[in-house]
Amino acid sequence: MSISVNPLVVGTEAPPIAEAASWLRPDRFGVDKPLIDVCQAVPGYPPDEHLRAFLSDAARNGDSAFYTGVEGIPEVRAALAADISTVYGGSVTADGVLISSGCNQAFFLTMVALAPAGSSVILPTPWYFNHKMTLDMLGIEAIPLPCSADNGMLPDPAMAASLIRQNTKAIVLVTPNNPTGAVYPKELLREFLDLAEENGIALVLDETYRDFLAPDAGAPHDLFSDAGWRDAGLVHLYSFSKVYSLTGYRAGAVVAAPSFIAEAAKVMDCISICAPHLSQRAALFGLENLQDWRCEKRLLMADRVAAFATALDGHNAGYRIRSIGAYFAYVEHPFDDKSARDVAMGLAQQENLLLLPGSMFGPDQERMLRFAFANVDAAVMPDIAARLSGFGT
Repeated sequence: MSISVNPLVVGTEAPPIAEAASWLRPDRFGVDKPLIDVCQAVPGYPPDEHLRAFLSDAARNGDSAFYTGVEGIPEVRAALAADISTVYGGSVTADGVLISSGCNQAFFLTMVALAPAGSSVILPTPWYFNHKMTLDMLGIEAIPLPCSADNGMLPDPAMAASLIRQNTKAIVLVTPNNPTGAVYPKELLREFLDLAEENGIALVLDETYRDFLAPDAGAPHDLFSDAGWRDAGLVHLYSFSKVYSLTGYRAGAVVAAPSFIAEAAKVMDCISICAPHLSQRAALFGLENLQDWRCEKRLLMADRVAAFATALDGHNAGYRIRSIGAYFAYVEHPFDDKSARDVAMGLAQQENLLLLPGSMFGPDQERMLRFAFANVDAAVMPDIAARLSGFGT
């Protein structure tokens, strides 16, 4: 007899990154056209050498093999609270921090704690596919909030207000955005928090890429500066994976009212008990020692953003950047007779250029492509533009 699988999981889309990788035909290309992979948002450099040395020593310490507290190592929670308070000019305390196994898990914990099956959550489109997948497998309806390229791919609070239902539990925003790279203005985030508070729902703010804002951007927002931010329903999600190049270690966080953290900890205890001990130690080392390194990588990513924009501007191939920032560019392709998936697959198979079609990020994205350029040097950007120009000719 075959195993009966949860229909909610069966109905959830397959992992998009793996699907895109299946399109590659490495046997077709020689050394003159190596793979350019702008498919997955991952830093193209290893952790800082001092962090690697620290991890080597920490792995030899038997203590790192044991559980930590469910919410995380107290020193890590306190250090992240202090870092957020400094970056945002606000007040965050350690009891409002839970360390998770990456930001995807932080989102999963948050949704389980916030929204029962049969409820709804508002997701701007294009959305981050793992957010949509999480909602689908939990039986939570994702209400699309369309974002227009003509409006800089920014969500509209008035439109969001019209979508709120009696069973709506949260609005989810990602800034800098994945997949578009759009950076949401402080005033816009304030409007959304006010909207959430007025309706008694949560504002879940995924700021995985906040360390890669433009160097002169200042604080991402001032929401933490309000004494009542915890009661307003703000839930902040964070990732150590990108800023310290720890994607394989899995380290993230949920920051919210202590009462919410206590509920999320119940979910954490059932999923993984705690985030990996060694990963938490790595995060703490980064918070305490790698501020200069963090600033250097912010400048590096700004250079890659500029290089990508310059490269595409220099080629008259009909591709149009509709939004760009942090790790991503969201680009309109020029083909009226091809779907986004057809274009992305064609680029993989004909140009050895791997990226994701907009259709993987929600409805009405057939003219769009996502480029995640964090793992390629600025010097590679002209080659990307040349391969785009060569496709379909």
